[in-house]
Amino acid sequence: MSNQSKKIKMRYGMGAELLWKDRKRYFGLPWSFTRYRLIKNEDKWLKLFSDIGLLYSLVEELNLYRVQDVTLHQSLFDKIFGTGTIILYSNDERTPEFRLRHIAHPYKIREMLSNLVEEQRKLHNVRVSEFQY
Repeated sequence: MSNQSKKIKMRYGMGAELLWKDRKRYFGLPWSFTRYRLIKNEDKWLKLFSDIGLLYSLVEELNLYRVQDVTLHQSLFDKIFGTGTIILYSNDERTPEFRLRHIAHPYKIREMLSNLVEEQRKLHNVRVSEFQY
């Protein structure tokens, strides 16, 4: 078992598995203390974690089945450096907007998250209803 697997299991539980990780990037380089992780547990739940800070940490989490919409924002500098910001809109009171700021390969990650959100909704029998006025 690798050292990283041990850390993941110690932090998130014995059945936890890391599916994706990245850091907030500046000029395309991961010079940040903001870390993002997508964790799958043996119970089949998927959670997205944002861990911000070095001396003081703020950890936010979002259950993927709660996500209602996924948006990708890419500025000119993001396009130049191959990064982007993904915004996940959820029905969670604490974090209605969960932002993955300036991550690498944003189109690939947005597609992966969209597919995983749909899988989680089906698994948890969650439906998102849309209203038109």
